[in-house]
Amino acid sequence: MPILENWQQWTSFLGQNVDKAEDAGMPNHVIQQAAVQIGEYLANNVDPKNLQQRVLSDMWGVASESEKEALASCVVKLVQNNKLQ
Repeated sequence: MPILENWQQWTSFLGQNVDKAEDAGMPNHVIQQAAVQIGEYLANNVDPKNLQQRVLSDMWGVASESEKEALASCVVKLVQNNKLQ
């Protein structure tokens, strides 16, 4: 999946989809839950393509459920903040 190969493209893609979810009226807690599910999918099915993804994957691999929720929340905040810059 080419979108995963470049960190900037990947976070931009995520940000666009968070925007779409927000515009559709999706509550923030539902976006957070979706982020956890996406993180689980990526951790189980996709080999990290760059250093940033490798770090996230390594942290995800040792995280508890609540820590995974926190990591997912941080990624959502990251892509939300990136669109503001």
